[in-house]
Amino acid sequence: MPELPDVQVYVERLAALTAGQPLRRVRIVSPFVLRTVDPPVRALEGRAVVGVERLGKRIVIETEGALFAVIHLMIAGRLRWREPGAPVPKKVGLFGLDFDGGSLIMTEASSKKRASLHVVGSRAALEPFDRGGIEPLSATREQLSAAIRRENRTLKRALTDPRLVSGIGNAYSDEILFHAGLSPVRLTHQLTDDEVARLAAAAQSTLQGWLERTRREVGAGFPDKVTAFRQGMAVHGRYGQPCPTCGTRVQRIRFADNEVNYCPRCQTGGKLLADRGLSRLLGADWPKSIDELEERLGKGQ
Repeated sequence: MPELPDVQVYVERLAALTAGQPLRRVRIVSPFVLRTVDPPVRALEGRAVVGVERLGKRIVIETEGALFAVIHLMIAGRLRWREPGAPVPKKVGLFGLDFDGGSLIMTEASSKKRASLHVVGSRAALEPFDRGGIEPLSATREQLSAAIRRENRTLKRALTDPRLVSGIGNAYSDEILFHAGLSPVRLTHQLTDDEVARLAAAAQSTLQGWLERTRREVGAGFPDKVTAFRQGMAVHGRYGQPCPTCGTRVQRIRFADNEVNYCPRCQTGGKLLADRGLSRLLGADWPKSIDELEERLGKGQ
């Protein structure tokens, strides 16, 4: 799922490419993507874009007369900027928004149809889309502390809960926790003030660093290669590869559509976190520490 750095660059480039331009035509290819009927989506046509903003992981395009298009990419949704009137791909295409300078095409490489487009008729109508989480790039350490300690959750769940923290998902939570040197399963009510300070610093430096890197990569173009697995990430998507700090193999916990990636030496004091599926399969043979695992691997087991 595109997260804060990627969504923010989408917003910035859309603003640069569409500001002041009238939305000439809306082409809905997949009826599943449109989740509202009033105001009708055709009401956007002919209205000039007056602003583009990020609301959590959503992209909000404001047009004249306070009419808003709210785009949620979910896991597999992506945006493309193409020449005016470019065709919307048949298999993965959802919609096209046509401007004089180009067309915004939305695709979704999934059969689950989770991505969405809402049209709302006032700024007040945007409020239900705001999940209430703090903005990690601007939040103070005290604000982050209050947010994640509101409930006694694991750090991984707290960072990815949009009611607590806005814009962070599976990928960047892994990276933040690695740079903070904290276990993904540490409970938030157990955090010391020093650990909260490390978490806050890691959140801002990690997100800001990837935001700046993405801006440089995109330049005056458009982010066409948004992915959750970025070259240069420390642990996310790097299962089995060496930790960039200590060289230990990166480990993971898998659940549903997500997984947690972490370094057992840098984050969990050498302890292996139990993967539910493997723990059930191996039972008592499940290694409890990275040393035990590496010993087994060294023996070819």
